Amino acid sequence: MKSLYCSFFGHQYEVSKNVTYHVKEYKCSHCNTQVTTSGNGHLTILTPKYKEINSVLSRIHNRRVARIKQNVNSKTHEDVILNFTPHFS
Repeated sequence: MKSLYCSFFGHQYEVSKNVTYHVKEYKCSHCNTQVTTSGNGHLTILTPKYKEINSVLSRIHNRRVARIKQNVNSKTHEDVILNFTPHFS
């Protein structure tokens, strides 16, 4: 049951976990109700199904971000080596 404060004033959600750039998990600071962003961008109650979906989504997102960072770092290193022009005096 919601707390009395939430019944009168509504929930005060705070971000508890960033799953991806656009999907987050929220927790009410008064009654500890947990919600997450659904596929269409609305808030929905955080059920075990959504917890599992967010876990998999987070793992995929983190791998993709790491791979992109690795590719960017390797390309900048290659550019430095390939663009090297010796200057003879």
